[in-house]
Amino acid sequence: MLFRTSPRRLVAAAVLVVAAAAASLPAAAAGPSARSSAGASRPSAGGLSATIRYTEYSIPHIVAEDYAGLGFGTGWAQAADQVCVLADGFLTVRGERSRHLGADAAPDGSLSSATTNLSSDLYFGGVRDAHTVEGLLARPAPGGPGHEQKELMRGWAAGYNAWLRQNRVTDPACAGAAWVRPVSALDVARRAHALALTGGQGRVADAITADQPPGGAPPGAAADPEALARAVRKLFDPQTSPMASNAVAFSGATTANGRGLLLGNPHYPWHGGGRFWQSQQTVPGELNVQGAALLGAPLVQIGFTDKVAWSHTVATGVPLNLHELTLAPGDPTAYLVDGRIRRMTPRTVTVPVAGGPPVTRTQWWTRYGPVVTSFGGESLPWTPTTAYAVNDPNAGNLRLTDTGLGLAKARSTREVADALRRTQGLPWVNTVAADRAGGTLFAQAQVLPRITDELAGRCSTPLGRVLYPRTGVAVLDGSRERCGLGTDPDAVQAGIMGPARMPVLRDAPYAVNANDSAWLTNADRPLTGYERVFGTVGTERSLRTRGALEDVAAMAGRGGLTVADLQRQQFANRVPAGDLTADDVVRACPVLLPDDPRACAALRGWDRKTDTGSRGALLFDRFWDRVLRQVPVTDRWKVPFSASDPVGTPRAPNTSAPGVATALRGAVAELRAAGIPLDAPLGAHQFVVRGGQRIPVHGGAPALGVWNMTVPVWDAAGGGYTEVRHGTSHVQAVGWDDGRCPVARTLLAYGQSSNPLSPHHADQTLLYSEKRWVTARFCEEDILGDPRLRVVHVRD
Repeated sequence: MLFRTSPRRLVAAAVLVVAAAAASLPAAAAGPSARSSAGASRPSAGGLSATIRYTEYSIPHIVAEDYAGLGFGTGWAQAADQVCVLADGFLTVRGERSRHLGADAAPDGSLSSATTNLSSDLYFGGVRDAHTVEGLLARPAPGGPGHEQKELMRGWAAGYNAWLRQNRVTDPACAGAAWVRPVSALDVARRAHALALTGGQGRVADAITADQPPGGAPPGAAADPEALARAVRKLFDPQTSPMASNAVAFSGATTANGRGLLLGNPHYPWHGGGRFWQSQQTVPGELNVQGAALLGAPLVQIGFTDKVAWSHTVATGVPLNLHELTLAPGDPTAYLVDGRIRRMTPRTVTVPVAGGPPVTRTQWWTRYGPVVTSFGGESLPWTPTTAYAVNDPNAGNLRLTDTGLGLAKARSTREVADALRRTQGLPWVNTVAADRAGGTLFAQAQVLPRITDELAGRCSTPLGRVLYPRTGVAVLDGSRERCGLGTDPDAVQAGIMGPARMPVLRDAPYAVNANDSAWLTNADRPLTGYERVFGTVGTERSLRTRGALEDVAAMAGRGGLTVADLQRQQFANRVPAGDLTADDVVRACPVLLPDDPRACAALRGWDRKTDTGSRGALLFDRFWDRVLRQVPVTDRWKVPFSASDPVGTPRAPNTSAPGVATALRGAVAELRAAGIPLDAPLGAHQFVVRGGQRIPVHGGAPALGVWNMTVPVWDAAGGGYTEVRHGTSHVQAVGWDDGRCPVARTLLAYGQSSNPLSPHHADQTLLYSEKRWVTARFCEEDILGDPRLRVVHVRD
C-alpha cells in the first residue's frame, strides 16, 4: 500500500502544509466545524475519529486507523455535503414519510419506486416490523455481512450523528425540520438493504401494499399475458431506466504503455437519494481507494486504486420472479403445495399520516414472498382460486459493501473476479474492470433468482410461458415442491445463481457495456450459453450499445490509447441515431415538408452532435422521439435487424413510411408552439439552474444513442424543455503509467452538495458544461500539493 506510516504522522505533515498556505484560504473555508486548519486539536485517544483532507471541489480524502473510524469520517463528510438528502432517505427506510411529509406526495429519488409516501411507508414499515434487516445482520458471513462492513456502518452512523451535534443545518430543504435526527447502525443497514431492493421488490412496492382484499376479483378473472409482457419490459428495461450506465475497459494490447484503461459513466438521477458522492478512503496498510458511492453508502462503490479500476452498469438480469399459487378451497389466504395447505402470513402495518388519521393495511406473505395484485400497473388478479407471489432474492442480500471492500482490495482483474465470486453482493449491476498489468474483465455477477431454462421449461405456468422468453420474468407453479428454485453449490445464498453460471469475459482487447445483455460485450468475442434470466442472445441492440461498439472497436483498432482518448470519447456527443438517419431525412425533407424550407435547413445544418452549441439538435430530438412513438418498428428501417450483423442493423431509414412526415411536422410544430427556434443551440434549452444561473448541459437522450446520456424533460404545456433530471453523473477515466500513482480524471456532474448555499453546489456542473475535468489527487504528494488543502479532524 502507499501509506506506510501512522495516520497521526500523516496528519502532522498535512497540517504543516495547511499552516503554510493559511493566508490563501478563504475565511469560511473551514466551515462550521471548529476542528479545521493548522490550529486544530488532535483526535482524542478514546472514541471514533478520522482525519479529512479536502482538496479542490470539496473532495475529501478520509484517513482513519480502522474501519469504524473510516465509516465515522465518511458519515461526517457526507452529512456536511448532503444532510437533507440523507435525512430524507432515512425517513424512507423508517417508514415515516407520511408522518412528516404527508401521504400523497411522491418521494423524490427515494430508494423505493412506490408512487406515494404512503405506499413507501407501508412497504418499508413492513420490512421494519418483520425485523428483516436484523435477521440479515445476525447471519454469519459470507451469507451475511462481514465484520468490516458492520464496523463501517457503525462508524458511519456515529459520524453522521456527530456532524448533527456539532453543526447547524443550513440547507433550506430541511433546516429546522423535526425529521432530521440521529440515526443508528441499523438505519444504515436498512438503507443498504433498501438499495439492494431497488431493482426488484422496490419497483413493485405499491403492488405489495395495495389495499385489495383476497377474493376481490370475480372467479373468471385472469392476467393478460400481452399487457403484462409490455409492463414488465417497461419496468425492467435498463435502456429506459433513470439508473443506467456505460463502461469500457481497454487491455494493454490497445494502449500506449501496455497498461489497462477504464472509462466509467453511470447515468443516475441528479436529485434525491440516487446521487453519487466522491471521496478517497484510507486505512493505512489495509485500504486505499478513491471514487464515488451513492449517498448513505459507507464505502466507495465505483472507483480505482493504484492497481485496478472498475465501474458498474445496470444489468439486464431480472432480479425477481413470480410464483403462481393454487389457493385452498374456501380460503383465499391459504395455498397448496403438493396438496398440503400452507397459510399466508399477514403483516399488518400502521402508518401515521400528517394532518389525518393513521392508515392500517395488511400485506400477505408466503414462502415465496409477498402477494402482489399488479405488476408494472397491469393486473395480477387475486381470485378465489389463484394468487401471485413475488420472489426477490435481494431481500436476503446485505453483502453490497462486502463486495465493494473486495473490489477495493483487489490487485488485479483476476482478484476483482475472485471478490465478485466470493461475496456475491451486487443486486442489479454488471462490473467492468481494468488493471495496471493490462488486464480487462466483464462480469454479470448479479444476485438473481436461480431460474434455469430447464426449470422454466418444466415449471412455467401458461402465463410464464409467455413472459419468460420475452422478458426474463419466470412465473413458476407454486403448487409443486419440485418447482422450487434449489441451490447452486457455489452460491452463498439459497435460491440464487451461482458464479459458475454467470457471463464473464476476461482479458479481451475491450469490454464494453451500455445496458444491453452480456452477448456483445466484445463484438469479436460474443458471450453465449447463459440462462435467459441474465438477458438475451442474438437480439437487437440499443442505439447506445451500437454506437459504443462502433466507437470502442475503432479506438481499440487504432491502438496507442491514453486517458486523454477516454476523455474525448466521453464528451464526443456523437448521435448514432443522427448518423443513421439524418442524411436521408434531409434528402427527403423537401417532399416531407414542401412548405417549410427553414425546417429542412435546420436539419441540414446540424452537426450530428449534442454539444451545447449544436444547432438543429433540438429539432432532431423531438422528431426522433415522435418516430419511436408513432412509427411501427417494422416500418422504420429498410434493412431489418440481423443477428449476423448486430452492430450494423437495422439501418437505412424508411423515410416514405406514413408516420415519418407526421413525426417531422409534429416536431416542428412542438418547437414553434414553445417559442423555440428550429436552429436554436442545444444548450439554450437543455440546462440546469444553479444559484439563479442557467447552465447549459450537453449530451443526449438515451433513444438517440449518445454515450454521454443526458435527459431533459419535455413539457409542452410548460413551454418546452425543463431542467435536466438525470444522466451522466460520476465519470472516471483511469489509467496507470510507470509511476506509483494512478492517472485519473474525474467529474461529478452535479457537484458534491445539494445545498444551494454551498460553494460546491454548482462548481463541477460548470466544469461539466465546459467539458473540463478534475485531476484526481490520489498519492500523498498530490494531496499535500493542493494549495487550497483544508484539514479537518473529526471525533465522536
